[in-house]
Amino acid sequence: MFNFGAGNLYGLVNSGGVMVPRKFGTVQNVSLDFSFDQKELYGQNQFPVDIARGKGKISGKAAFANLSGGLLNDILFGQTLSTGQTFAALGEAGAIPATTTYTVSVANAATFADDMGVVYASTGLPFTRVATGPTVGQYSVAAGVYTFAAADAGLNVLIDYSYTTPAVGSTITLTNQLMGSTPSFQLVFPFKYSGKQMFMKFYKAFSSKISMATKQDDFTIPDFDYSICADPSTGNIGIISLSDK
Repeated sequence: MFNFGAGNLYGLVNSGGVMVPRKFGTVQNVSLDFSFDQKELYGQNQFPVDIARGKGKISGKAAFANLSGGLLNDILFGQTLSTGQTFAALGEAGAIPATTTYTVSVANAATFADDMGVVYASTGLPFTRVATGPTVGQYSVAAGVYTFAAADAGLNVLIDYSYTTPAVGSTITLTNQLMGSTPSFQLVFPFKYSGKQMFMKFYKAFSSKISMATKQDDFTIPDFDYSICADPSTGNIGIISLSDK
């Protein structure tokens, strides 16, 4: 059989005895490498008289574009996934009042998380954050309310900050776990072309790396590395099923 296209890729994670599927979205490519150590037996002549296979290894990579919190947590981190998301508000416009109290309350003050800086809207020059009592070119902030100096009254500013939304999205809380803590999953790789199909399933896989690089004028395509070992309960590696015998 022939194959065409990137195929589909799934990670199946055991959660309380239920295999929860996580699909890798918008797959760009998948590689799968079977490799073996090879030992040659030589006598007095130039070429080996026998060859035997030593240790084997199955590993690969995949590139995919669509990220989800559940997928990242299940295949790489294995930590706590909760509902709620942190957002960044970038360049939110604000106007310092012409009269006291010279404060600007950001749009998401109720769930304000972190200040990320303020600049003058007209020049882009940054303000300096202080604890209290700002003077010209300075500000202080508490609970999403920004306080400026009387000397900057009436000016427009752009504010960067982060805030949370508890009801949507997901958040992975990363903790410093003991060495050896390694989440595992089953890896399923089906693809079909011209009425024929190949199906591969591996019973225990591990991910050592997911890398994400942004580009100025392109999509972010994360790369995912994985390795496969035998299922300790059965000793089996997986199956490879093809339309052609």
